[in-house]
Amino acid sequence: MPTVKETFEAMPGRFRPDKAGGTNAVVQYDVAGEGGGTWHVVIKDGACTLKEGPATSPALTLQIGAQEWLDMLSGKQSGQMLYMSGKLKITGDMGLAMKLPSLFQM
Repeated sequence: MPTVKETFEAMPGRFRPDKAGGTNAVVQYDVAGEGGGTWHVVIKDGACTLKEGPATSPALTLQIGAQEWLDMLSGKQSGQMLYMSGKLKITGDMGLAMKLPSLFQM
């Protein structure tokens, strides 16, 4: 099982530029708990860049616990169920939030 940090470091390699179609956005991930941290991705011109730390003005911010993040990526939990149960909090562009799963290979 990868660590939270390893899952973020792998994100640029899992990015699907063919699905991005003109998406230009900054997405911040605040992961709480053991192994957590703050990262953000910049999606621009068909590329994805990962940076550690908070973004200046993200279009979308996701807040989630470390175990829930790993469970979501492994398929044990769905993002929708985590959101509905309050374990995933989303601030900002909900349209972008809905599009995120298609932008990355799991």
